[in-house]
Amino acid sequence: MLLPRVITALILLPLLLGGIFGLGTANLYVAFSLVGVIAAIEWCGFMGVERIALRAAYAGLMAAVLAAVWWLTAGAADAALPALASLIWWCGASVLVVRYPASFPNGPWRPLRMAPLGLLLIAATLITIAALHRQANGPWRLMFMLFIVFAADVGAYLVGRNYGKRKLAPAVSPGKSIEGAIGGLVLVALWAAAAGSYVFQVESLTQLALLIVVSVLTAAVSIIGDLTESLFKRLRGLKDSGTLLPGHGGFLDRIDSILAAAPVFYLGVTLLGM
Repeated sequence: MLLPRVITALILLPLLLGGIFGLGTANLYVAFSLVGVIAAIEWCGFMGVERIALRAAYAGLMAAVLAAVWWLTAGAADAALPALASLIWWCGASVLVVRYPASFPNGPWRPLRMAPLGLLLIAATLITIAALHRQANGPWRLMFMLFIVFAADVGAYLVGRNYGKRKLAPAVSPGKSIEGAIGGLVLVALWAAAAGSYVFQVESLTQLALLIVVSVLTAAVSIIGDLTESLFKRLRGLKDSGTLLPGHGGFLDRIDSILAAAPVFYLGVTLLGM
């Protein structure tokens, strides 16, 4: 299982880097929107929708929403509103995760409730990614945000594997520990302290400290994103969101943390005026 996972990562990483540093913001948004449409098809699994025609219709609706969001935000010049809407959801999702299974007394949510949620989360993520990319030094800002997610995952894995004892959300994801989550947040703080000055050209220790706080909060919300996807899969009895990425599962399995992290980080740096 490890070999397919490594091979898939080695294929995807150059594509990701080439897109971020080689494409303009509009073209990058189009490329990422293709991923968003695939993620929408996988989201149908969380809705319990199996019919191919309905999945295709939802994918088409996602494409239309992504185009409309680009137009409404003037080409990602300002993505504050979708980012704020996403943040509100993730605050509520944290309660759902903590209270699970009592938070779902009637089982999985119906498609009419899940469908708008998928549109919101995927669209908000992609437009805030584009907004970050459009900023000064944008490709590096976007990489900085992605490395927050990577650092949180790596830190959680290393610390949790060696020192994890107390379960973080046993009813949702038994493998995650409180110690691992703390380890991930510490590694994110170190990453922000090391790279923040260069990427954001901060001029004072106060600004750097605020950037570290935003980065750690982003990492914390990214954990909620990961746990929420695990919750939706558990409700539907799914192991993975899809099978397109050997060793990884589906695209949603790879971007679940980013769905939460990108809008939160964009709002944070926007509020800080960075």
